[in-house]
Amino acid sequence: MTTVESKPRPRLPEWLRFPLPTADTFGRTRSLLDELNLHTVCQSAKCPNHWECWSHGTATFMIAGDRCTRACGFCAVATAKPLALEADEPARVAEATRRMKLKHVVITAVARDDLADGGAEHFRQTIEAVRKLNPGIVIEVLVPDFNENGAAVETVLAAQPQIFNHNLETVRRLTPSVRHRATYDRSLRVLAEAKRRGGSRIHTKSGLMLGLGETGPEVLEALQDLRKVGCDILTLGQYLQPSLKHLPLVEYITPAAFDELGRQARELGFVHVASGPLVRSSYHAGEFSMR
Repeated sequence: MTTVESKPRPRLPEWLRFPLPTADTFGRTRSLLDELNLHTVCQSAKCPNHWECWSHGTATFMIAGDRCTRACGFCAVATAKPLALEADEPARVAEATRRMKLKHVVITAVARDDLADGGAEHFRQTIEAVRKLNPGIVIEVLVPDFNENGAAVETVLAAQPQIFNHNLETVRRLTPSVRHRATYDRSLRVLAEAKRRGGSRIHTKSGLMLGLGETGPEVLEALQDLRKVGCDILTLGQYLQPSLKHLPLVEYITPAAFDELGRQARELGFVHVASGPLVRSSYHAGEFSMR
């Protein structure tokens, strides 16, 4: 991971402060995940919403281990040599989904550049295991760029997830400093390829985090670029620096500014937009109505 100069983080504004939950559901969710030895992006990426989500009995499953082959400057997931894939992980994810009685599940993964297919086959097996145990469930995948391997994209799509998510993360100018190995145009091409191969049976989705120093026109350009490749669903959220070793926060974006960006995005034609300080890729993902 790129080491950045340690600076005091700006004081958290009131709109990003919330009480910790006391519901028993939080403890039950944590116990289930521990019992089945499952990783979640909620924990590994230090998501600020995991208290809320776990208290509502939901979580975003992170497959293929908790060691990423990339070192993005914004991400709290550990960068290290990955371990071998666990053959029974798809079944464990499916069992957790069944016990949690989820109607919409989000499955993501670390980047696995050590694997020829980037972990695409593992995604396929997990999708199929979840669907077998949970008929009728909406399955959303949040995938890496697979180094733009079209066969890997096709492997994931062959399992027929309803939503194919790949995050653009930031604007074009900031991408080289924010995303390790990934590129702005490659991400757009991956989304375009998924839409081309999946057609009308799949919704494509992407998201950006704000507060890294992007300008309004740059954000608008990114939204327009996403629409040009047929992206259907958009998330916009506030970047929060996981530690002083990560990319510094430049500014907090106000709720009013997020509302205005959401309005502009809908005008561009996104069929569903989630825009707000606490929005993350999978935050309230189930609120999107399949149609």
